[in-house]
Amino acid sequence: MKMFDRIAEHGHEQVVYCHEPTSGFRGIIAIHDTTLGPALGGTRFWNYASDDEALEDVLRLSRGMTYKAAVAGLNLGGGKAVIIGDNRTKRREMIFRAHGRFVDSLKGRYITAEDVGTSVEDMDYVEMETEFVTGVAAGSGDPSPVTAYGTYRGIKACAREKYGDDSLEGRTVAVQGVGHVGYYLCGYLAAEGAKLVVTDIDAERVKKVVDEFRAEAVAIDAIYGVQAEIFAPCALGAVINDKTLPQFKFDIVAGAANNQLAEERHGDEVEAKGILYAPDYVINAGGLINVYGELNGWSADRANRKAGEIHDTLLALFELAKEQGITTHEAADRFAERRIEQVASLKRNWI
Repeated sequence: MKMFDRIAEHGHEQVVYCHEPTSGFRGIIAIHDTTLGPALGGTRFWNYASDDEALEDVLRLSRGMTYKAAVAGLNLGGGKAVIIGDNRTKRREMIFRAHGRFVDSLKGRYITAEDVGTSVEDMDYVEMETEFVTGVAAGSGDPSPVTAYGTYRGIKACAREKYGDDSLEGRTVAVQGVGHVGYYLCGYLAAEGAKLVVTDIDAERVKKVVDEFRAEAVAIDAIYGVQAEIFAPCALGAVINDKTLPQFKFDIVAGAANNQLAEERHGDEVEAKGILYAPDYVINAGGLINVYGELNGWSADRANRKAGEIHDTLLALFELAKEQGITTHEAADRFAERRIEQVASLKRNWI
């Protein structure tokens, strides 16, 4: 597919390719939709196999941010940025300052934050060049705890829908990825008495969770076939695919990773297997809520309370899916699209 056709496919407003040769910075910023407000979304630092792969990722992620903000009831549009390169590099200041200058050139149409491969310290570098950044050390900081809390509340909503009771005591949860969000999520689950089966590419992270929360560790690819009621993907996306789905013995898929469905059809296949799926951009909206709270001067408690509302949002989506005879991911899309359309149709009064 040609580049502009790919950009137009989901109605993206703007895509900016960025290059700063002295620092080696190469990145893409995608703005999907600004109907509800400025586009907000994190910056992902990843060693993509190709520029096309980076473009595909930033387009999917930015669209997801539009829908995430809409379902969460936030006055934000959807955007995302990717930096192409090795995120283990120690030479970060000039890369992120260069990124900050490109963000600043958009004059507030896009507001950035941290994401996979980036940190609060990286956002501090971005802030040296632009005011259009959140999640800095002087602000709300790491959004992972709020994301994890919202995901935890979402898992409880799924349990209520599936079992008629939202208690997770004695339930087995398979957590894929125990980095920032996954680690905090494991803490919430363990505190309620859930049994944890975990995996991660980082052995030290796994050891920490095993030691602190008495989790059972399994190999990376083994997580898909474990005997557990709930699967919580908290790493990268596309983990629900043709290879993994036949291995699932889960009742529920509910985790913090973005773009969990490799293709839209996999949402239908999850439903056909009798698995309850919590749409990713609904259950993982806590991070977005956290940075939105920073922009609006919310306290940490208020951001956490708002993230907790993910529980009731999911229950409403499950009800909508049943009423209309559609899958849960289709219900989430309709919910988001309806809010965007309603706001877009509001008449402006003369001032």
